Amino acid sequence: MTGRAAAERAALADALTTVGPDAPTLCEGWTAADLAAHVYVREHRPDATAGVLPLGPLSSYTERIMRSALRVHGFAALVEAIRTAPPWLRIGRVDDAVNTVEMFVHTEDVRRANGMPARTHDDAFETAIWRRLSRQARLSFRRVAATVTLTPTVVGGGSTAVGKGGPAVTVTGPPSELLLLAYNRKEHARLTIAGPGAEALRDAKLGM
Repeated sequence: MTGRAAAERAALADALTTVGPDAPTLCEGWTAADLAAHVYVREHRPDATAGVLPLGPLSSYTERIMRSALRVHGFAALVEAIRTAPPWLRIGRVDDAVNTVEMFVHTEDVRRANGMPARTHDDAFETAIWRRLSRQARLSFRRVAATVTLTPTVVGGGSTAVGKGGPAVTVTGPPSELLLLAYNRKEHARLTIAGPGAEALRDAKLGM
């Protein structure tokens, strides 16, 4: 199995194995074991997917399913299950479309929380990430009381302006780092941020 999502799956599984189940992650309140359970349930328990977003109406049910998955299968088995997409995701490019971003962000949730070395990605990966981010940026930055200009450094195609309007702030960096910012990993995204709207960006809740 090849593709961007498959590569990020392998990277996530390797990172989880390296740090162990009790290691911290960038997902507040979650250990590596919790994160592994989240990814497993998202793909293997469709009855629980409605509660994968924290504080959603079914989140308590999903949390019970996550704990059950860890208890029944164990951390190592969940990590190995993550490594290979389930059959329904292996049809065409479904896994790439659905999971490239999910697996990348969670890989960095593990690696950056535990001081692992920085990774780099090729231009094809960064282009794919920018294409995805360009479509969702307006939603991710909708709460920012500023005009946020996202400027990718790796791929062409210019910048995109988002936010509620107000003081300007320009954010420059690789699309993968801009994506981490969009998913509210502000303190860990490696970016250049400049302009009077920087404070509004820092204070806003980003993401879905």
